[in-house]
Amino acid sequence: MLDVGAILGKYCSDITRTVYVGKAPARVRLWYQAVKEAQTAAIESVEPGRSCGEVDAAARRILASYKLDRYFIHSTGHGLGLEVHEEPRLARGQKTQLASGNVITVEPGVYFAGVGGIRIEDDVVVHEGRSEVLTRASRDFIEL
Repeated sequence: MLDVGAILGKYCSDITRTVYVGKAPARVRLWYQAVKEAQTAAIESVEPGRSCGEVDAAARRILASYKLDRYFIHSTGHGLGLEVHEEPRLARGQKTQLASGNVITVEPGVYFAGVGGIRIEDDVVVHEGRSEVLTRASRDFIEL
């Protein structure tokens, strides 16, 4: 996993991409697809007034449908601004509601002992009636 960011004008970015060195086995490709679908579902659920816990639950539902939920051991995301980790926290049970203008990360991931992890993280702005993904890097699976 490559977790990178930059600071521009005192504001932070934070993205993660997963790279597989060699030809990935079918199970790794399936895990990647599950994480990508979970991230898409979470991003599609982002809107003002939605609780952070609901966004987290959207990602978890997808991973559970692949029977991967027990391998998702962190939160779905966090606020982003002058610090890399700010409020609100997109996590299980969080009641805080998203507001227009919030900038958040959406980063579901799965982690397997002795194998490694898969995470896709993008920066997202909350707008009235929609979300906007700021990250321009491809979300396609990368094999080197």
